[in-house]
Amino acid sequence: MFSFCADPSTLDGWRWLACYLTTGKHMSLYVSVLVVLALLAVTAPAALIFGFGGAVAARSHFLPLRWIGRTYIAIVRGVPDIAFFLFFVIALDQGFEWLRHKVKCPDWDQPIRQGNDFIVCAQAKLPLSTSPQWVHETYGFFLAVLTFAIVFGAFAANVLYGAMRAVPHAQLETAEAYGMTRRQAFRRILVPQMWVYALPGLSNLWMVLIKATPLLFLLGVEDIVYWARELGGTANPRFTEYPHGDWRVWYFLALLFFYLAFTRVSEIFLERLMVRLSHGQATTGGSSQGHTA
Repeated sequence: MFSFCADPSTLDGWRWLACYLTTGKHMSLYVSVLVVLALLAVTAPAALIFGFGGAVAARSHFLPLRWIGRTYIAIVRGVPDIAFFLFFVIALDQGFEWLRHKVKCPDWDQPIRQGNDFIVCAQAKLPLSTSPQWVHETYGFFLAVLTFAIVFGAFAANVLYGAMRAVPHAQLETAEAYGMTRRQAFRRILVPQMWVYALPGLSNLWMVLIKATPLLFLLGVEDIVYWARELGGTANPRFTEYPHGDWRVWYFLALLFFYLAFTRVSEIFLERLMVRLSHGQATTGGSSQGHTA
């Protein structure tokens, strides 16, 4: 990074530290922070979409659809996250490759399952072996987002389902009495009001999602916890040309401050959002705001 970093053996003090913190491996650490933030930015709305779909299905009057919604919520919430992450990503990856194999290699006469091996034709591999590294990393990130969205979508579905039930049913009956269809009452009455009841649960779910980002390493994505462990360890020529002692405690302390700061900013934002959503609503928060005014 700096011109005086050419020979690490001649450095000391702040010059050594400046060169050490700007090595290529440390740049990977800084990029991994952006990867975590990008994961949260994409996964949160994706999980909310899965959750909303699951909640609507769970309260559907169509019995098979209601079974699907409630089964999705029950199964995903009942399986430990680590077990689900370890199993589902492999199953999802093999499922994609199996579909591509059926389309691209219809004349394949060998069994796909050969003992413990899952073998498909070269054209069906995801990504292709000739693909550049960024394609492999993007595909791994996509699998991570999809897995996180499905897992946390089930928890969001349970929260939204309870929030929908918390909206007074008399309001829906009144809307229908005024001539609204059931779909219009759902869209105009139920959905706008349910967020007030859902936000506390969704806030907790957001905090859990933040704390779950180190599970990225299980999905093959090199996250900040991975780099902190490797860079903070004792001298390893593969990771640094600047030997040092065991500094993992300092790296993990930096991660501690990062997560605490991030969760605190989230708390402030969610509190203000709750005040905004509660304004004028027939809830305890909205009533207290009205009395104050």
